[in-house]
Amino acid sequence: MIVKECQINEVQDLVEVYISALSSPFDSFLEGHILESAFFMIQEGAAVVGYYAIHNNETLTQFYIRRSHQRHAQKMFSQALEGHAVKSLFVPTSDELFLSLAIDKEFTINKQAYFFQDSQAEIADGDLSGDETFRLADLGDLHQIQQVCGDFLDQYEQRIVSGQLFTFIRGNVLLGIGVVERSKMIKGLASIGMLTNEAYRKQGVGRVIILQLRKWCRQQGITPVSGCWYYNEASKRTLESAGMVTKTRLLNVKAARHTEDQL
Repeated sequence: MIVKECQINEVQDLVEVYISALSSPFDSFLEGHILESAFFMIQEGAAVVGYYAIHNNETLTQFYIRRSHQRHAQKMFSQALEGHAVKSLFVPTSDELFLSLAIDKEFTINKQAYFFQDSQAEIADGDLSGDETFRLADLGDLHQIQQVCGDFLDQYEQRIVSGQLFTFIRGNVLLGIGVVERSKMIKGLASIGMLTNEAYRKQGVGRVIILQLRKWCRQQGITPVSGCWYYNEASKRTLESAGMVTKTRLLNVKAARHTEDQL
């Protein structure tokens, strides 16, 4: 088998097969790392039988081989790790092959994030009061969003223009923002998130935002997912209280140091 660098579109059919085999989808955090990765195709003769992706020359973000050739998976996985001096791996637990290959190695497994899906449960108390509005942000909101949110996100103006940001307002006060990032890899999927104005935290603002985003996604025919850092208990509680549930983790697997590093 041979390996050569490629563009993601050259292995798009395999990417789609990979995604369809996942037990649950991933969010925009992992997707961003995948799309920023360098891709490599695995060939047997002229046939492309697998691929992998490496972010920033050090983090393996994808590894997939067709079922018909998975007898070669362990060998090709080791070759990818050694050939690129991989230092870490981002492994979603919904990816059985990648997870199993990582477990085969004597690596350190750290918990990075929770991935959430919509529970489909109806929650009755998520309606707005008379002086509250939840809507798509416009450029007139830019200054207030920047003041309240600081460096929570980048490119606020671009995000407003592209329809990613929502405002939750009571009277003239911005209580928080909602974020919708449509997936570029998984059709009909979007990652949702929120930030609450620091002065209004622990008052249920984040919960209302997530409930409103779930409703908006449903109206648009979009499936919402979400994620949060594994140790952010406040965000986890907020997402769960708003009807999001998690069965999937993102693991940050640290590869063993090379022998020369240990001398």
